[in-house]
Amino acid sequence: MMLTVAILLSQLYASNAFLGPVPNPSGRFISTKLFAEEVAEAEAVAMKGAQALSALTSEISTIFPSEDVDSTIPHRYPFALVDKVIEYVPGKRAVGIKAVTKNEEFFQGHFPGRPIMPGVLQVEALAQLAGIVCLKMEGNDAGAIFFFAGVDGVKWKKPVVPGDSLVMEVEILKFNKKFGLVKATGKAYVDGQVAVEVGEMTFALAK
Repeated sequence: MMLTVAILLSQLYASNAFLGPVPNPSGRFISTKLFAEEVAEAEAVAMKGAQALSALTSEISTIFPSEDVDSTIPHRYPFALVDKVIEYVPGKRAVGIKAVTKNEEFFQGHFPGRPIMPGVLQVEALAQLAGIVCLKMEGNDAGAIFFFAGVDGVKWKKPVVPGDSLVMEVEILKFNKKFGLVKATGKAYVDGQVAVEVGEMTFALAK
């Protein structure tokens, strides 16, 4: 609020030749020059800069980069929905990233003027991440095709839009190697808030 008032007053008095004292929100009189300095200082404090913001992810390691993802699951553009894996416990769980950009093909029709990532594709992204965990297991063939067999307990909590980073986590609940059936659960987050959660998804590895 203080910053907003300071900006309005500084713009108002900058247009006048008279540079006398003006009241601030507390009722005391200070010069417009002081207001200008205060505004500049507030703006400087608000700006963290690219380097500082980029450093926020410096401790995150990439376990499987995009090339490894492509060599593990068969999905390709425009249906490749996992960019990289940043946490991984063999046979059990993984955390992956999908960077959502305005160039995604599905935004052309969903929706013009208000692009939102389709909820079914958010679930598909979680399934692809679970597929990476399964296909990394010993005895399974990288690049194998797997099919959705069922999904339960899906809840969408927050729209996913261009510019978002969809941070996904999946856990393998059960893997029947004989029949190639997998049950998994997962959640995806944007800015620390749940965007979608799946109670249980079932898929089958193609024979």
